[in-house]
Amino acid sequence: MSDRQVVALAGAAAVGAWWSAAIPLSLGVVLGVAALAVRKPWLLVAAIMLLSSSLGAKAWAGLDPVDPAAFEGEVALVADPVPVGAGMRVTVRAEGRRYEGWAYGSAARLLSRRLAGDRILISGSVRPIRPLPRHQAVRHIANRLDIDRIHSQRSGLLPYRLANRLRRTIATGAESLDHDRHGLLTGLTYGDDRYQSPVVSDDFRAAGLTHLLAVSGQNVAFVLILARPLIERFDYRGRWLLTLGVIGFFALVTRFEPSVLRATTMAAIAATATLLGRDASSRRVLALAVTLLVLVDPLLVHAVAFRLSVAASAGIIVWAPRLAERLPGPRLLADALAVTVSAQLAVAPLLVATFGGVPVASLPANLLAAPVAGPVMMWSLSAGVVAGLFGGPLAHVIHWPTGVGIGWIQWVAGWAASARLGELRTPHLLVVAAAAGGWWLAGRRPLRAVAAAALAAALLLPAVALRVSDPPFHAVLDSGVEVWREHGATVVVLGSNRSTERLLEDLRRAGVEAVDLVVADRGTRAQRDQIRSMGERMWVGAVIAPPGHRVGGGTTVRSGQRVQVGGLEAEVVSHDPRLVVTVASSASQSAASAV
Repeated sequence: MSDRQVVALAGAAAVGAWWSAAIPLSLGVVLGVAALAVRKPWLLVAAIMLLSSSLGAKAWAGLDPVDPAAFEGEVALVADPVPVGAGMRVTVRAEGRRYEGWAYGSAARLLSRRLAGDRILISGSVRPIRPLPRHQAVRHIANRLDIDRIHSQRSGLLPYRLANRLRRTIATGAESLDHDRHGLLTGLTYGDDRYQSPVVSDDFRAAGLTHLLAVSGQNVAFVLILARPLIERFDYRGRWLLTLGVIGFFALVTRFEPSVLRATTMAAIAATATLLGRDASSRRVLALAVTLLVLVDPLLVHAVAFRLSVAASAGIIVWAPRLAERLPGPRLLADALAVTVSAQLAVAPLLVATFGGVPVASLPANLLAAPVAGPVMMWSLSAGVVAGLFGGPLAHVIHWPTGVGIGWIQWVAGWAASARLGELRTPHLLVVAAAAGGWWLAGRRPLRAVAAAALAAALLLPAVALRVSDPPFHAVLDSGVEVWREHGATVVVLGSNRSTERLLEDLRRAGVEAVDLVVADRGTRAQRDQIRSMGERMWVGAVIAPPGHRVGGGTTVRSGQRVQVGGLEAEVVSHDPRLVVTVASSASQSAASAV
């Protein structure tokens, strides 16, 4: 098959999985066998679409909700437990089903010490998740398991024990780093971002750098480079087996995330092509990897991480070499810029459709941070293991350069988040695409200069809009948080949303840089943590909360009290069971109620 036909094969697999019609599986199998027998590539494309559609329908049908009931038995941890508020969340497998497990109290403390692959004997209860969010369905989860008690626990199979030992060794060796840098090291090295602070997470999101904390093809390439001295000691069959073993073990260490599956499958296909003595272009390897993964798990086409990973890889493969040839300046800089621009252009439509915008700061941030992220990852997987084995002063010395590198990446993310360069929305993207296309097609230097100037102006539009636009007096953000602004004064009323990351993202997108008054309407620990994180990002003035609140530094208020901040006045209408306030502008006498 030609490269074009293989790409069509991947497209057919993706379309069929998205369609997920209940077509008889035998129809796709028979048609596929016939296509291979008569060597008709386009017939095989049709067969793959029917096959993936049938498999997709079966995958959706397999999301079987259970009746509410008590549960007692042994479960296997599919993923690492994640701290959420006062509890722990983890994906587990039991009786052929996946569950979203939740634990609190002593069960949460015991669960926090376990990792993927471990097995625990528990008692609790199960119930279906209704309505079922798409992101849960994509992970083959349709039910919830409430873990009341953990009776016993044990380690999993040998491969999981080795993978977990490596993760713990690397993490232990980096204990000399502060909390934020330690969390970034585990994210950069093997994709574990569970313990990053909400502020750091939002900084990376605002800078378009979250992909650095998700294992990609670059990480897989670095691992193979580290293993190369050992691999080259064998003949070509031994090299192939050892390469597949290294790739598979690294995928286990990084927990088979969608981007990991794409990268490791591509590496395995490339290694197999080398063994067979066949040339395989990057385009063909990517298309074959997508086809294989979608047939194995059709629900992957609905995973945002998988779509972003495939799009970024396709952009780099198709555009980066051509763009690098046309960019002026040193080759090293031109190649880096070409890769960054190609990946960003490819994922931009998906980012706008899924998250609403593309951070303008992502281009400079990636150019500044990405070259440092690779060496940090390689150093952590090599010298970092030595640091974990020996510890003590040696670990401090080994991770001194690690701290410097991660500190630089963290500074870039923080700078990008605070630069207020705005986000490219659909209209901005159209202007940027038109300007970039003009630069690409222009044959003369003066025309290219004009197109480049137009492109720069288009990228500056979001930042200008942020600074010249007059924010509304009252706005309800996506997270349910309410914001009032008048003559430089800002009042924020926290809602029921418990996600600190979502709160910080909404405030950043709304252009809130300082808050004069925070209304913690419920006064819970979650709101206390949200206010604490807000204080790390911006200046926070007074905080009011209802009686019995748990917000440190918060002032207790009751019905009838008023708080004046600048040109805004907040009157407490009710304090039981939560604060209800009315905010009015002393200048315009307009008002709105927080409900």
